[in-house]
Amino acid sequence: MSHRRGLRVAVLAAGVLGLAGTQGVATAQPSAPQQPSPYSAATAANVPAAMLQAMQRDLGLTAAEAKQALANQVDTGATAGKLQLRLAGSYAGSYVTGKTGGTLHVSTTDRGKAAVIAAHGAKATVVKYSLAQLDAAKAKLDRASAGSDTSHTPVWAVDVRSNRVVLQTSAPEKARAFAKAAGVALGMLTIERSNIQPRPLYDLRGGDAYYMGSGGRCSVGFPVTRGGTQAGFATAGHCGKAGTSVSGHNRAQLGSFQGSSFPGNDYAWVAANSQWTPTARVNGYGKVADRAVEGSTVMQAGQQVCRSGSTTGWHCGSITRLNTSVTYPEGTITGVTQTTVCAEPGDSGGSYISGTQAQGVTSGGSGDCSRGGTTFFQPINELLQVYGLTLYTGATDPGDPDPGDPGDPSGSWAEGTVYKVGDVVTYNDVQYRCIQAHQAISGWTPENVPALWERV
Repeated sequence: MSHRRGLRVAVLAAGVLGLAGTQGVATAQPSAPQQPSPYSAATAANVPAAMLQAMQRDLGLTAAEAKQALANQVDTGATAGKLQLRLAGSYAGSYVTGKTGGTLHVSTTDRGKAAVIAAHGAKATVVKYSLAQLDAAKAKLDRASAGSDTSHTPVWAVDVRSNRVVLQTSAPEKARAFAKAAGVALGMLTIERSNIQPRPLYDLRGGDAYYMGSGGRCSVGFPVTRGGTQAGFATAGHCGKAGTSVSGHNRAQLGSFQGSSFPGNDYAWVAANSQWTPTARVNGYGKVADRAVEGSTVMQAGQQVCRSGSTTGWHCGSITRLNTSVTYPEGTITGVTQTTVCAEPGDSGGSYISGTQAQGVTSGGSGDCSRGGTTFFQPINELLQVYGLTLYTGATDPGDPDPGDPGDPSGSWAEGTVYKVGDVVTYNDVQYRCIQAHQAISGWTPENVPALWERV
């Protein structure tokens, strides 16, 4: 296999659930047209036609509505990030509604802040608990799960719509007992009866994939780099342990697992040998066209997300809840994102992507693509931060000199750094505050991407 073909395979797998991104002066001459930001509503819909077709199929949208939904993600995300900072301790989360996700809802515990929310064009809801309080309650459940049998209550998550921590369970009384033992007030909870039985999705045949030394199969996630020279890919932790050897879909040697965490988390990364070259694309396995990967901006509850799977192809759905915990037979995983995207065994480790923004690698789920189901993905930014990786977007790697770069600007902003909402950096002697979580990449400087940064 050629280097380029090997690289293509790595990216193909990356798209599945089980894959194993002058000012003008007042003169008579017209000023040069201003170019849109690299991550803006104007550029968000620049995705392959097949991606829009998948959104139409799975979300019931027209082509125009699919494009509008992608543009709305940028606008509502930027507004929500700004309001999170403005509301501070009274912030209780945000989500979107509407066919194209154009209506932003922001919750607060302070009735006096409703006017601030409305002034930003969002709908205000006054609730009892702040997001920090809900996160703290869920953290108690996470800690308690380490010494508890949670097979009867395999999923719990912060649900910003209901302003509660939701527990999905087949045994409500046992779920209540679990919460009580964890020290969480029942008033903060919603007990949701469910027969959901999540499990990791791996070890089945078919499609482009990679194989572990033991013979199991998973699929490649997003291509990454480390230190400016080492290429590899992100995938699910349950697919292999550090040191496990990996071969490609053609059984040619690919590399080995360098780091892996499961259970607790479900992420890992594999270092590839020189025969495999990363590309900034996710393959559709003949069902949809390749999708470009341009960044890792985190989406909100209610927004669209799609995946590509070696078993089931492209499917789209919505993000249901962030900060979810799910119990598999092997143990509890915390901090994953719950979605309505269907999946089947053989799709583990693959990429979840929204527009051109990488969201995470497939962990597991319940149901299938005939009846529908629930799936969970491990957020990509956490994985990148833990292992010191850079999402491959085709841009100049942080470790490589750029001939066109005028020099290192003064300040603390740095490519490759994962920023969360509220982080403050300096760039060219100006301070900026992050309003949407993401990994900084070449060209996406604070002054150039107002959807991700605001001046302090």
